[in-house]
Order: sequence, then C-alpha cells, then structure tokens
Amino acid sequence: MIQPFYKSDDRAFTIVHGDSFDVLPQFDFKFDMIFADPPYFLSNGGISYHAGKVICVDKGEWDKGGTPESIMEFNRKWLTLCREKLKDNGTIWISGTHHNIFAIANLLTELGYKILNVITWAKTNPPPNISCRFFTYSTEFIIWARKFPKVPHKYNYELMKAINEGKQMTDVWRLPAIARWEKSCGKHPTQKPLALLTRIILASTNKSDWILDPFAGSSTTGIAATLCGRRFLGIEQDLDFSYLSYRRRKELDDENLIIQYRKKIQDFRYVQPDKVAEDCEENYGCGLPF
Repeated sequence: MIQPFYKSDDRAFTIVHGDSFDVLPQFDFKFDMIFADPPYFLSNGGISYHAGKVICVDKGEWDKGGTPESIMEFNRKWLTLCREKLKDNGTIWISGTHHNIFAIANLLTELGYKILNVITWAKTNPPPNISCRFFTYSTEFIIWARKFPKVPHKYNYELMKAINEGKQMTDVWRLPAIARWEKSCGKHPTQKPLALLTRIILASTNKSDWILDPFAGSSTTGIAATLCGRRFLGIEQDLDFSYLSYRRRKELDDENLIIQYRKKIQDFRYVQPDKVAEDCEENYGCGLPF
C-alpha cells in the first residue's frame, strides 16, 4: 500500500516519497495530464554562472549520467510507465534541452505517442555564458504529446489566444526564469518557473483535472495546479525535496498568498480559477486510491 508523504486537507495535492519506477506500477489510476522534467544527466563537474557567481553545475547523484544505452533505457522505462497512467485523451509535457530532448522525441514516437508541438521556452533573463566561446544558452524545449495519434486531446484554444493578445498562441513562449519569490521555502537546482507550468496546465487541462509529475522536485507542477484549481500527484525520491514540496504547498493554506501569486503570473489576468473545493469526496469522487 502506497503511503503519501503529504496530502493536503482538500486531498487535491499529494506527494509520494519514492522512486517512480517503484511507485507507478502499484496503482491503476489514470491522469488527464503529465508533466515530466527528467534528469538531463549533465552533472559532470562543469561550471556555470548564477547570481553573479561562478558555480558548479552538478545537481546531485540523480543527475549523473551513465552510458548512452543506460540513459536511453531509463527514458524508455519512465515514458512507458507514464503512458500507462494517461487517460486515452491525456497529454504529456516533457522538459529538456538539446542534451536529451531529441532522444526523448524519438522514444515518444517509438512508444506510440503523437507529438503535437515542441515549445521553445525563450528565457527573458538568461544567465551569461562565462566562456565567451559560443552563444548564451537562453532556451529550453518542452515536447507536448498525446497518448494516441487519433484520439482527440484537450486544448483550451480560446484562452491561449486571449493570453496572446487575441492572436493564435505560437510555439515560442517568452517567459522569465524562476524569480526570487518562488524560492521562499528553499531552492531546487532545476526548479521551473510557475509562469511556465501555469501556462502548460491552463492550455491542456480543465478545472479539477488530475496531473501527475513523476520527477516532482520542489513540486512547481503541483503549486501551479493548486493555483489553477487542478489536482496533483507528485513522486519524488529525494527526502529533502519532498519536504520542500510540503513547505511550498503549506504556504498556500493562506488564501491571501494564493491571490498574491496569481497577481505575479501574467496569464492569470485572463482567467480566474475557482478555488478547489475542500470536500473532495462530494465533488470529485474517490480520487487517488491512497
């Protein structure tokens, strides 16, 4: 029986401390959307530049790479497990850089997914390139794919058009990197900005939908889901990051803070998500089986 590390009082936010490879096969629940920010396997002793300082890029043991074959098998395994947990009309978003995104795209096709878009996240405030020998890294990529080639998926076209000032939303999103206010409870080395996850969730889910993040980290996906009125399951194998997720979600027990966060994220100017109802049993049914 899976034991949640933390479950919010409204039962709309759950963190499980464990390895996704172990946790996902233990239940049959299916999700409307998955967001995955898998290891890029770049912790190789290199250096980068952050907040005016030269820093080591090593993130932790979980990001240390193996052979190309072992990395490919790692990605194939979690993509297979995630596909089993998607509803037939569900979609998956996968974040990456040129180091891993092309291999993942090939695996998606191999496993039967249908790639819908490859979003280019153009960071409006990228760190400088300290070597001065090539262009500054200012973009990341997010693949958006659905489970089946011919089963329609959710896409909130009119909302995305409104956010883009009345024009069709393109696959290039100019959004800032993580802001200082998003680190109030602590810091994760690969934390994504709430503005990015908010747009992803608003684009491809409806109110009360269930979202899975198999590499939850500090649960930015879950915090964005809470702000958008969606429900969330995150799986995280690092105990410290599980506690970080807990602290971030507990902050949002303060309704005033939710209001403040929404004001800081530009996409919320076009939508006012209803508060997730506290009575999960009455409004949503049984939900997760644990």
